[in-house]
This record gives sequence, structure tokens and C-alpha cells, in this order.
Amino acid sequence: MEPWSVCVVTPVSLVGACLLEHTRIRGNLFDTIKFETLENIAVISLNRPEQVNAFNVQMRDDLWEALEAITIDTNIRTVIFRGEGDRGFCSGADLTEFGTTPSRVIAREARYARDIWALIRALPIPVIAALHGYVIGSGIEMALCCDIRFSTTDAIFALPEVPLGMIPFAGGSQTVPRTIGRPHALDLLLTGRRISAEQALGFGLIHQTIPQEQLMEKVFEQANILASLSPTAVASLKKAVNRGIELPLEHALELERRLCININD
Repeated sequence: MEPWSVCVVTPVSLVGACLLEHTRIRGNLFDTIKFETLENIAVISLNRPEQVNAFNVQMRDDLWEALEAITIDTNIRTVIFRGEGDRGFCSGADLTEFGTTPSRVIAREARYARDIWALIRALPIPVIAALHGYVIGSGIEMALCCDIRFSTTDAIFALPEVPLGMIPFAGGSQTVPRTIGRPHALDLLLTGRRISAEQALGFGLIHQTIPQEQLMEKVFEQANILASLSPTAVASLKKAVNRGIELPLEHALELERRLCININD
């Protein structure tokens, strides 16, 4: 039984407060994801288990609506990303869509028409990835948009784009080296080799490994702690870290000072 299945769960969708209320009443309206709220925690479950939750255009659109819903619901304090089914969190891009277009430029444009990756990174609340099984390509890139990444001990990670004749479409060429450093990033990106959860933990790709049967319990435990924090402090901290890391140190320290003053005011 899922940890939230014994609680009152409210499905949510988008475009404005009216649609939020409509979907709470009518139920989950998405084709490729499940979107549920448990008090002030939102749970987004990738829901194409037969395809190991491969990312496709419909999933992009569903995620876009779910993420926009989160941005207008001030009651949500933490977001969890997870994958349905036993086989994995996400097996990467659905190559029956993105790998068979007449032009790879068209495929890239289709994926960026709605930039969900930037939308995840821009959320002012904590975002947790609960990873299991196969975490491949776009699955890793989505996880790296999250703030904290928990993984089952048996998860498998890989970035296979370059051996397939392309490069990452969803920011992996930038987020992977920024997370684990250039040497490890080039190793994984160039070879496409698979690594274990233990290796991913050693590289810094994930934060903690957990036995499969305990994963969601631990994730919800962390989510509840994060949801109890001051929303203003969390949003300011995320802005200080995410913007500051791209600035010279003296400018980043000035940003931190301004944010501290705003909180104290």
C-alpha cells in the first residue's frame, strides 16, 4: 500500500484557481502522470509504467499543467516526483516520438516548447525526487532539477545520448557537470555506461540510498520536515543558492545580504 493511500488525497490540475477546484472535485485528468496532494505536499507520479515512464510530448504537457497548478497553490509547501510501476522512475525520452522525427532540431524544439525543466528549477519550494529502478537519460535530467534525490539501493543510472548519436536534450550537459564535476560528467556522458546507486551516491548524483520497501516512507518523512519550514526562508534560500552560484562571490554575497534583509523586514 502506498504511504499516502490511507490518507485523504486530492487530485489537482491547472489553468487557474477554477480548474484547480474543478479537478479536486472530478479527479485526476492527466493521461501520463498522477497528480495528488496530501495536505501541503504535492506528489507527481510519472504514469507510463508499460514504457518505464518514458518521457513523451503528452507527459511534457501534463507536467506543465501540474507544475503551473503548483505555482498558484500557495498551500503546497513541498513537491515529490516519483515513478509508477516496478521497473523504474523514467527510462528517458520516448524514442518512438523524439527519435523518429525527420529532424533532431524538430525533436529538440518539441521538448522545449514548454520548458518543464526550467519550471521545476524555478519552484520556490523544496522538490524531492524518489528514484527507483531505471533512471535513464531524461530521468536523470529531471531528477537533477530537483533539490534532493533519494534512490533505492538497486537503481540503475545512465546517460546514453552520445552513444546514440545525440547529446542530452534536457540540460544534462550542464546540470550533470555542475552536480558531480567535469571528470565524472564527461565519463558518464561520453560512454553512456550504466552505474549503480552506490556509484551514483559516490559521485554525488544522489543524496541517499534506501531499500525499496522504505523509499516512500523516508521521502515523506523528509517532505514533512521541509513542508514545516518558513516558505519565505525556503524561497529566499533557493534563490540565494541557485542565482548566487552563477555570480562572482562578492555579487553572490550581496544577493544573500539583500535576501536576509527582506526576510527580516
